[in-house]
Amino acid sequence: MLESKNNEIRPDSLTAVEVETLMAEITVPAKKFVRLFDYMERIGIDVPAVAASVELRPDRIAALAPEHTLPALQYSRLYKAAVAEMEQLEQGLVWAAGLGGEAFELMCHCMVGARTLRDALQLAERFDGLLYPLNGYRVRLLEDPSLKTVRLSYEIEVAESETTLIPEDWDRFRFRLTAARASGLLVWHALCGWLIGQALTSAELRVDAPFLNQNYHDSLARTISGPVYFDAGENTCSFDRVLLDRRVVHTPESLLDFFKNSVYHLIAMDRVPASTSAAIKSLVTIDLHDGMPSFTSVAAMLYMSESSLRRRLQAEETSYQTIKDEVRCQVAIDKLLNEDSRVADLAELLGFTEPSSFVRSFKSWTGYTPKAYKDMIEALGRK
Repeated sequence: MLESKNNEIRPDSLTAVEVETLMAEITVPAKKFVRLFDYMERIGIDVPAVAASVELRPDRIAALAPEHTLPALQYSRLYKAAVAEMEQLEQGLVWAAGLGGEAFELMCHCMVGARTLRDALQLAERFDGLLYPLNGYRVRLLEDPSLKTVRLSYEIEVAESETTLIPEDWDRFRFRLTAARASGLLVWHALCGWLIGQALTSAELRVDAPFLNQNYHDSLARTISGPVYFDAGENTCSFDRVLLDRRVVHTPESLLDFFKNSVYHLIAMDRVPASTSAAIKSLVTIDLHDGMPSFTSVAAMLYMSESSLRRRLQAEETSYQTIKDEVRCQVAIDKLLNEDSRVADLAELLGFTEPSSFVRSFKSWTGYTPKAYKDMIEALGRK
């Protein structure tokens, strides 16, 4: 249910403007909206009401050519609204690893606090282990020290007969196991990439379910940029072992944005090169209490050479100094307005040797001294 129309544009580096433009143009075909509308209707969901909640008209979309492209962001919002209705049916979400559901979001909250991808996946394994009797699905990290790749196993049991979420008159009823297991692997492939800010390399899917059709196979293969095997005897996603030691580059704040449009973010993860500057901002913010890391340290945390990192940032029309200043400014404003922090404390937190140096920098960022900035913002709320 999550496979998407894949553009062949996969540049190694884009400018910040080009990345923003490309993300704005991420699309899915109209037939995917129609398929989701049809599925919702078959399981008893009020399609017009759900569509209206995200400002869509099913009749107008149905009138479009099947391959007519529509914004992926709209599909993401529709999917999230549909999942909210599915959860009201009080049955476990069998599709896409429970994406959009409450249990999936709670698991992500656990994972985002981890230091590395390995730590995050181990937390997810423990979380799923606790809920497996209720949800019927779980993830496990399988490591063989002799191999350069690792496997992420996604297990789910699907009812053999009709249930509310698996209607017998649905066109994929016969292949419900394939849809559940393949879509779950696809979500985990993209989620791991999102957590570390880069797509998984040496990816391979082995689906423990029958072959559905060639179009479905090809869509999965394009999405992961790797081979896909059905009736494989295991349900796993393989990727380079070295990625397990990559830092998790997201925070609770960026996770909240992810939840708003999770399907969109996961589609974008496989379509658009991850922003290096965004990854650095997250790393710097996470470790701010330990001081600003050196450029050399940041390159090491991202498993890049300093020259490669410098080229990436130049392609995004920024620099490490600019990123550090943006983070410092954001943190300073937040603490100044919401925690009533003292200038001396902010200067120390942000790595300035003297409060006066911090004041000068703050004025260069905002045009105001910290006191003047705070007075200006507070005045906006006065009668």
